[in-house]
Amino acid sequence: MNDAPPTDAGLAHASREELLAALFASMVMQQTNMALIFLGKAPHPESGQLVQDLDAAQMFIDQLEMLEVKTKGNLSAQEDKLLKQGLMTVRMAFVHASEHPTAQAQAAAPPPSAAAQPEGAASASPPPADAAAEESRKKFTKKY
Repeated sequence: MNDAPPTDAGLAHASREELLAALFASMVMQQTNMALIFLGKAPHPESGQLVQDLDAAQMFIDQLEMLEVKTKGNLSAQEDKLLKQGLMTVRMAFVHASEHPTAQAQAAAPPPSAAAQPEGAASASPPPADAAAEESRKKFTKKY
């Protein structure tokens, strides 16, 4: 039994710089793909469904932007092109997703009529049975 990890023939003879370039490209592609998944442009790997979560997508876009700022002047032309192209793709997808929410995102949002309830309905007192149950859950009471 061989416990050594499998290596590709191409990576076995690669220099340290080539390995780091491949790792950087892999990380940029992972961040880009995750942003596209949360923008509803690619199916979620676990469910196979299109998911739209703009906050999560924004986090991945922010991470790519941070990489761009922190690595400025330290990337090869190929790495710089990959990062800029990935950022352009996810930024355009973000604009499109924010302007055209999916049906799933619209279903999750409450309908406008439910959000605009009269004030009297929102401040209605709970039934007495709930008040008694809540009273029994109190740990500390102050009596004078």
